[in-house]
Amino acid sequence: MIEVHELTKRFGGRTAVDHLTFTVKPGIVTGFLGPNGAGKSTTMRMILGLDKPTSGTATVNGRPYAAHRAPIQQVGALIDAKAVHTGRSAYHHLSAMAATTGVPRSRVDEVIDIVGLREVARRRAGAFSLGMGQRLGIASALLADPEVLILDEPVNGLDPEGILWIRQLMRSLAAEGRTVFVSSHLMSEMALTAEHLIVVGRGRLIADMSVAGFIDQAAGDVVRVRSPRAAQLHELITGPGVTVTSTERGAFEVTGLEADQIGECAAAAGITLHELSVQKPSLEEAFMELTRDAVEYVPTGVNR
Repeated sequence: MIEVHELTKRFGGRTAVDHLTFTVKPGIVTGFLGPNGAGKSTTMRMILGLDKPTSGTATVNGRPYAAHRAPIQQVGALIDAKAVHTGRSAYHHLSAMAATTGVPRSRVDEVIDIVGLREVARRRAGAFSLGMGQRLGIASALLADPEVLILDEPVNGLDPEGILWIRQLMRSLAAEGRTVFVSSHLMSEMALTAEHLIVVGRGRLIADMSVAGFIDQAAGDVVRVRSPRAAQLHELITGPGVTVTSTERGAFEVTGLEADQIGECAAAAGITLHELSVQKPSLEEAFMELTRDAVEYVPTGVNR
């Protein structure tokens, strides 16, 4: 379990993390989301003792990371997959880590197989592709078979097969009762992987809830309607608090009315419906809506 309480980090006059409080529980994959500059990486670094908080606390399984006798056995982390001696092979990199942390040499072979690097294990890490380097970073995080995984952008550079693999790996590790805390900018992937979300913006907590709850909070449901008498139905349901938007010939979308209300109105008027479906926003749409005021870097021409 990861517990963060009133965590704050200032760099000169800039506050990168502002009184964050949240708990990452075992048994589920928890996604860590936020716009660029939101403080995600800084928060992860403070949890791992790499940055010292200005104030507040961050503990892993009840203790600060550095207070554990064998921290690598408590927490496996992927913060920078490029933090590898480029002249070493994947095998020798992992072997050096094992030798200095009391991990059995046999575990090196296990994690090489887990991440799918067996065929290139003796190749210099400096010659690795971005995806191969990412797999090596994940192998390093898994080396000591830790109870807690902290992964910063683990799908970066992975091909579709690799993304499917890391998704299944994270979910299987969580199913074993481990704590899995993962950041990503790929909203579609987080929607498939995470069950719970911690969302931050400008260093502050925006949301701490289930994925489903986050999406529901962002916006009301949109009801899609198709009918050969769409114009007539449009007039019947238009009223205060109801927004009707035409999307194509014979179809429109409605907010402000439930699907059953629209269906009852159509039935009462004898109007045939070809479609009546509830359209929920995607995680990406919900994220864009709820972080609208927390974005520091907005390119010209981008509508949010």
